[in-house]
Amino acid sequence: MENLYPLFPDYARDLKLNLQNVLKQAELTEQQTWGTAVASAIASREPRLLRAIVAEAALHLSPEAMNGAKAAAAVMGMNNIYYRFQHLSGNEKYSQIPARLRMQVIRSHGADPVDFELWCTAVSAINGCGACVASHEGVLRQKGVTEETILAAIRIASVIHGSAAVLDAEAALA
Repeated sequence: MENLYPLFPDYARDLKLNLQNVLKQAELTEQQTWGTAVASAIASREPRLLRAIVAEAALHLSPEAMNGAKAAAAVMGMNNIYYRFQHLSGNEKYSQIPARLRMQVIRSHGADPVDFELWCTAVSAINGCGACVASHEGVLRQKGVTEETILAAIRIASVIHGSAAVLDAEAALA
């Protein structure tokens, strides 16, 4: 991560400082923090940020948790498009038609189920799927996760996504 911070331009100093801080929030366990960071970096699609986060996360996550975070980003990348379309179309008939999309990883990811839901929520926030955010946030609340914990994960997602946009823009301008 230390090699990544110098890539932030002066105008994005707040993002750089926020990135350093959101990865140390007391509301999240180490696994929740780094799994959220990995899933969010995958969803944000900036290669240098992704490499730095995955390398650092490997020091904090078991292989099962790393796989679970990656799986959350993968399946939500698909689901967010599908369910966002259903929601945005306004056509109720679409929600009555089976999705016919394979989503077995939701049950077989190998990570802590609450953490996986948290990672799915973060990715859904990045991808702008209100239906998936509401669904996964509801599951988290049913499992006793506090709003403060959920918002801490969303903070990570928002800072990583903003950082990815800046780093991508700077690379394009170089």
